[in-house]
Amino acid sequence: MKKILAFGASNSKTSINKQLATYASSLLKNTEVEVLDLNDFDVPTYSVDLEGKSGIPDNAQQLLNKIIASDGLIISLAEHNGAYTAIFKSLFDWMSRIDVKLFKQKPMLLMSTSPGARGGQSVFEIAENRFPIHDANIVAKFSLPSFNDNFKEEKIVDADLNTSLVEAVNTLAERL
Repeated sequence: MKKILAFGASNSKTSINKQLATYASSLLKNTEVEVLDLNDFDVPTYSVDLEGKSGIPDNAQQLLNKIIASDGLIISLAEHNGAYTAIFKSLFDWMSRIDVKLFKQKPMLLMSTSPGARGGQSVFEIAENRFPIHDANIVAKFSLPSFNDNFKEEKIVDADLNTSLVEAVNTLAERL
């Protein structure tokens, strides 16, 4: 059975991106899914000086190990001031110091959402351009605008948006 790793790239305890990643992963059939909480992988802000003094944090290595052990990824990006959240950026920086090709060509469904109408498009575009440098194999993409209007009771309530997500999840499943 294929194993998918899913997470929202946020450390908010009520992360809307974790909710979206969880929902997307629930649409997969005959697949083992592990939904992560980035609060379990706390790391300090990346610094060359800190790396020289203390080495790589164990939590960065643990998350990278989970990525390596998976068959595919569902990542939903939270947006802070138009970019990655601080926790995700720090994890990403630390993991790339272990292995710059950290995504290992795993098929990836890349997503984002936000309360606003753009659905986290700024951070989505950053990742869409940056992740392939780190060996990401983005096989499907989905952005959910206006989360609070379009996501209720743990699912997408807009039929067209839900169909788009189902298609993206099916593409991921086909590429596993």
